[in-house]
Amino acid sequence: MTFSQRDSLMMARALLLAECGAYTTKPNPMVGCVIARGDKIVGEGFHQRAGEPHAEVFALREAGELAQGATAFVTLEPCSHFGKTPPCADALVQAGITRVVAAIADPFHAVSGRGFEKLQAVGIQVEVGLMEQQARELNRGFLSRVQRGRPWTRIKLAMSLDGRTALASGESKWISSEDSRFDVAEWRARSGAILTSDVTVKHDDPHLTVRMREPESFKPPIRVVLDSQGYLGDNYRVFDDSAESITVHAMDVVPDYGAHRDAIAVPSNFGHVDLPAVLTQLAQRGVNEVQVEAGPGLSGAFLKQGLVDEILLYIAPVILGDSAKPLFSDINIEQMSQRFNFSIMESTNIGGDIRLLLRKK
Repeated sequence: MTFSQRDSLMMARALLLAECGAYTTKPNPMVGCVIARGDKIVGEGFHQRAGEPHAEVFALREAGELAQGATAFVTLEPCSHFGKTPPCADALVQAGITRVVAAIADPFHAVSGRGFEKLQAVGIQVEVGLMEQQARELNRGFLSRVQRGRPWTRIKLAMSLDGRTALASGESKWISSEDSRFDVAEWRARSGAILTSDVTVKHDDPHLTVRMREPESFKPPIRVVLDSQGYLGDNYRVFDDSAESITVHAMDVVPDYGAHRDAIAVPSNFGHVDLPAVLTQLAQRGVNEVQVEAGPGLSGAFLKQGLVDEILLYIAPVILGDSAKPLFSDINIEQMSQRFNFSIMESTNIGGDIRLLLRKK
């Protein structure tokens, strides 16, 4: 299918609009919509929060009567079902839209082609695939949850020039700069969950919250603590009332958390909770993206089990020495063919540090 340069410009605008909902739409996908007549944009919008109007509705409201005979550019297939809001496909039909250009189809079972079918049934021209790669990248978390049954999993790490994350004593504050810590908060804000281990909670007593953004500007991520033996008490900051928390323990353990603690039981392997089962449970709770912030043990476990989709790595211009802790532990590689290969997707200077975004090849 051939698209014009004008089509590409309109879809690029729709993708920029969609990204405006990165911190607030979860668990819904980010969606942008542009209504155009020729070269002129007559309406635009993006999905802002789950339960509120979708992108097409905002764009149609702005376009008004000018939507009649216009083209709608949407980053995701218009919904066709009654959920918390009416179907967007119906709204496009009622507004008199004559052509719909979509970046990708919606894999969600309640839509999955039905939106396009509704449009085509009344004679609306439907074209799909414009800037598909960019749209998939934007909603990689949502697509992972719906298509793979698990969230997109990102490990956040900070290391020295010699590849160390903490001193032998466990002290790690602070390897990276304040600018990098602010940047981490932005990545937390777009995540559906921040996941850590009982070891990290006991040693660092982290909040695992987003403290560098206005509360109304993002939907707080769930704090998830893997506590296989079920022994963590309530006296840690991760269990305060500043954000939702979930504890995950082994099925054969009866923890004494109290009625107020939200807990999940999953199978265990050799004393550790089953990580794929944890991710499945989080997907069922609507988590699109998980950010793992833990020590080398849990980070290494995610890596070995092939559960790492991307690594967010901050490199600080410091050296910690041989006795300091590595990025990943329990990774035994004897041949180069066994190595884990990643591609550098982004390289950015953050203050005095370098931030790399790495993806599994």
